[in-house]
Amino acid sequence: MTRGPEDPPFDWPTDRGPVIGIADYGMGNRRSVEKALHRIGARPVLTSDHETLRQTDGLIVPGVGAFRQAMLRLHDLSLDDLIRERVASGVPTLGICLGMQLAFDESTELGGADGLGIVPGVVRELRAGELKVPHIGWSAVRWQPASPPADPATGPTQAHGALVDGLPDGSTFYHVHSFVAVPTDPADHLATAEHGERFVTAVARGSFFGVQFHPEKSSTAGLRLLANFAAICSAAAAGQSVDAGLPDPEAAFRPASAA
Repeated sequence: MTRGPEDPPFDWPTDRGPVIGIADYGMGNRRSVEKALHRIGARPVLTSDHETLRQTDGLIVPGVGAFRQAMLRLHDLSLDDLIRERVASGVPTLGICLGMQLAFDESTELGGADGLGIVPGVVRELRAGELKVPHIGWSAVRWQPASPPADPATGPTQAHGALVDGLPDGSTFYHVHSFVAVPTDPADHLATAEHGERFVTAVARGSFFGVQFHPEKSSTAGLRLLANFAAICSAAAAGQSVDAGLPDPEAAFRPASAA
């Protein structure tokens, strides 16, 4: 795991965490995500099997590479429909890097391609000015206050805030990307970062969350975000409203003997 500017001890052991499916379509840091989930006490399942993914408490869509190729692979495995189905069912879903971009309507990369259509908006090239592209490295992330949604039914919820619980404004995360997502609705903005321009680096819409950065490579801050996501998955699996107060991840993942 890539180390950040500060890397304090992180130890949240458990054998009681939620089962989180990792959609395996052959692209992305799948094993790194799997290892990070193990470390925060979740139970990851890396697979492309639909029935297995339907049994999980949450879903992660990883991704590194070209948008069009990723969509073709998802389509070939019918995982595009499966991801839409899970999100529509209210299952907490996290897109990482390209996995976040795929949730949008379309991308302009390599002549353009349609996305999953979960988050209204487009993916376009990062306008970095004189800075190098791809943007590779640590960037401070600014969490956005909730703005009035265009559609109240898909607007910000307490669960969206729970994803970043315990992460101070300006927390640094590791980015590797040449394209950025531009949501149509400002209410879908969860966080921004800067590289030549200020861009959206995290989104939240309904049960879908997306991050442009790599939490699995972002040291303690990344693990905290994944632990928050796991807590959201646990609450959803227990039938709790995502708008209800969610447990603190550290408390949620504490072994029974330490409770």
